[in-house]
Amino acid sequence: MAEVSFTTLQQWLEWIEHNHPVDQIELGLDRLRQVYERMALDLSASHKVIVGGTNGKGSTIAMLDQVLRDQGKTVGCFTSPHFLRYNERIKLAGQPVSDELIVQAFTAIEQVRGDIRLTYFEYNTLAALHVFANEKPDVMLLEVGLGGRLDAINIIDADISVVTTVSVDHVDWLGDDRNQIGYEKAGIYRAGRPAVCGDPVPPQKLTAYANDIGALLFQRGRDFNLSDMEHEGWVWQGEQLNGNVLTISGLPEIALPKANAATVLQVLSLLDMMPAPEALRQSLSNASLTGRMQTLKVGQADYILDVAHNPEAAAYLAAQLQDKPVKGRTLMVLGMLADKDIDQVLACLQPAIDHWYLATLDKPRGQTAAALVEKLTRLGIADSQQAAYTTVAEALTAVADEIEEGDRVIIAGSFFTVSEALLVLNMDGKSA
Repeated sequence: MAEVSFTTLQQWLEWIEHNHPVDQIELGLDRLRQVYERMALDLSASHKVIVGGTNGKGSTIAMLDQVLRDQGKTVGCFTSPHFLRYNERIKLAGQPVSDELIVQAFTAIEQVRGDIRLTYFEYNTLAALHVFANEKPDVMLLEVGLGGRLDAINIIDADISVVTTVSVDHVDWLGDDRNQIGYEKAGIYRAGRPAVCGDPVPPQKLTAYANDIGALLFQRGRDFNLSDMEHEGWVWQGEQLNGNVLTISGLPEIALPKANAATVLQVLSLLDMMPAPEALRQSLSNASLTGRMQTLKVGQADYILDVAHNPEAAAYLAAQLQDKPVKGRTLMVLGMLADKDIDQVLACLQPAIDHWYLATLDKPRGQTAAALVEKLTRLGIADSQQAAYTTVAEALTAVADEIEEGDRVIIAGSFFTVSEALLVLNMDGKSA
């Protein structure tokens, strides 16, 4: 096969997307491993942390990144998907890497790939690893794309592997059995190395797998935990590698989920990179993530963007909204993919929402606004409380025309929904 070479990132991305569709998924590591071995990447200069799980991967990485960078560590982050620019998937020192570094990585992949076919996500993974091998950050934070055992990032033997939560999602690929999904996610654990589980009720197959391979399992509720203290913030208690118990109190209310922060602190403890308590409090307060309880000020109104696309995430979003009531109404702009558990997502959100602006997602697997209307109607939502729009942009225009003082706007349901909203609102992804 003739070697491909382009000079711009846009050319590379158009070629990869055309020949290796974004929505194409081929689980398995054999093809990828061959190309990875041919690239001969040296990642030995970096601590490697892999983060998997159903929900909480992005916020866990964001908090780890913030805390470590505030200590002066150089950090490389590989996450997905991106909202506005491909470069968001590969970050160094808190910033997306340059087009030039990614072009160099794609060129290096193509020089050794031969006739081995790679998926879009496999190109992404190898590109990130190429960048990190050359830049040598102190710590690499690597997000699992789908599952764990057969996900592309699992070609790396992590120093610490994390499973945040285990819920039923991606049923076409992982099945609808939480126990089996837990087994798939536990596939990132390694013998003799720390394995962290942030799920307070982990599936039996996850813990059994960790024990069977001899991983050093640190489990929320058993080896580390958090507890709220009235008027005094919250307290974290966990273990160090030597078995010593560490307690940190007076931790602040934060924008990202505290349950994930508890997992973050356990990872920091195992890395032996826990900062002093006051520095930790400041870092956790500063940590934020595009599309996760992200607040933007649009005119005089608060807009909250949260990708919440499965029941667990929707329940968390609803609880946060109900804990922080507003004087006016809560208006929801919602667009979803058809292969999600839409009925349960809507049921979780229903108690917190006063009016629904439903948008069709013109994407592969995108659900229509008309179908969302039908589902809400079956839940007992009156016609006067909902309306359908052909795009997220149309829904946002309707919101802008109808919003009143004291109202707030929630934008949720998918990465695609939040991405389009950021474009329409002319935001760069940063919070107000």
